[in-house]
Amino acid sequence: MKMKNNRNIKYAGIACVLLSIVGCKTPAIVEKNENKTVPETYANNSLDTLNTGKVKWKTYFTDENLNSLIDIALKNNQELNITLQEIEIAKSEVKARKGEYLPFVGFSAGADVTKSGRYTSTGSGEATTEIMPGKETPDPLPNFRFALTSSWEIDIWNKLHNAKKAALNRYLGSIEGKNFVVTNLIAEIADSYYELLALDNQLEIIRQNIDIQTNALKVVKIQKEAARVNELAVRRFEAQILSTQSLQFEIQQHITETENKINFLLGRFPQKIARNSDTFSTIAPADIHAGIPSQLLENRPDIKKAEMELIAAKLDIKAAKAKFYPSLGISAGIGYEAFNAKYLLTSPESLLYSIAGDLVAPLINRNAIKASYITASAKQIQAVYNYERTLVNAYVEVANQLSKIQNTAQSYDLKSKQVQALNESVQISNNLFSSARADYMEVLLTQKDALESKFELIETKKQQMNAFVNVYRALGGGWN
Repeated sequence: MKMKNNRNIKYAGIACVLLSIVGCKTPAIVEKNENKTVPETYANNSLDTLNTGKVKWKTYFTDENLNSLIDIALKNNQELNITLQEIEIAKSEVKARKGEYLPFVGFSAGADVTKSGRYTSTGSGEATTEIMPGKETPDPLPNFRFALTSSWEIDIWNKLHNAKKAALNRYLGSIEGKNFVVTNLIAEIADSYYELLALDNQLEIIRQNIDIQTNALKVVKIQKEAARVNELAVRRFEAQILSTQSLQFEIQQHITETENKINFLLGRFPQKIARNSDTFSTIAPADIHAGIPSQLLENRPDIKKAEMELIAAKLDIKAAKAKFYPSLGISAGIGYEAFNAKYLLTSPESLLYSIAGDLVAPLINRNAIKASYITASAKQIQAVYNYERTLVNAYVEVANQLSKIQNTAQSYDLKSKQVQALNESVQISNNLFSSARADYMEVLLTQKDALESKFELIETKKQQMNAFVNVYRALGGGWN
């Protein structure tokens, strides 16, 4: 008896040594840590922590028509609704991972009948055995049973726990992904709305210029009848009107496409977009407070999503590494089994139960586990680079839009003066031409320059509003 116990201890020792060897031999990998360092300030060197990105979008955008469009989009936009379903998928994954490290309990029931050959070891044994005193074993032999079964993997290395935490962080990341979609959706609608207002104003300028050019053509025709100009002047003025009229239809097409783009973002079929274009030229963007760059880590949903994915990737490495170590499983069952249904609930004769523990570890051909471990490591490094890229991109976007706001404001002031000067020059050229003191080419060129300058002024205003929208998006505004 003592020799048998010594032998069992020896075998147990060998098993422990093998399992320890298995656990130690894991591939060497390099884990990379993310760099969260950002500059202390933007180019303006301001340390003011007041941040426009925390302002709610209904306060930031004051146009009621625009706010109404955003409200509709937040309810109907298909991309946003798809993202909401991705959140539900991630949430279900968390539930699935959580269930993996809890005991599994199941119920089983069944009935069967067995007929053994007489001239077999089983058949001959049953033929000479009484199943009950004075009663031979039935042939064929029925069997009835039902039982509760349970299995449970003890998470001794936190493999299942880390997998659950990784799924939880991906779920949180999916929420940040939804917030990022909201931010971009609001910005895209606002940008398209201001573009639509700009196109309306350009169309109105074209119509005004067509009237001006038509009046100039009438003057030229009168001048021709008086033999003061020739047919060439008349044709040049007619060509200018036709060119402007052609431009009018191009602008109308752009208006249609922009309206339809907004309708698509709103998740509806094309219809007219309610707007007040008369106020476009007088819109004054609100003052922007960029805060400090470190606030981007809190405000930008894409940065927060990248951070959640990075945490999940690090947990994936731990979960993958735990697969090299032994896993401990416990299985148990309890139920009743009998050859006759009337004896099925007889205790303790028909009662059956079992309990077992298994310690299992990979020993040979662990290539799949190694591959999974190396893959998790590579994905973690990818997640680090993605996080750092997202952080740098966020800073660059804010810096670009802050610069754009300043430059477009100065450009708009200068172009306003240019338009004023050219409007006066159009009137002067017309008067000089009427008194034969200016050539018709001077009139044509002046009108062309005036039209282009007005278009450029509207384009600059549109760029100014584009910066106003995009700096809000870059600061992470809109989702909260």
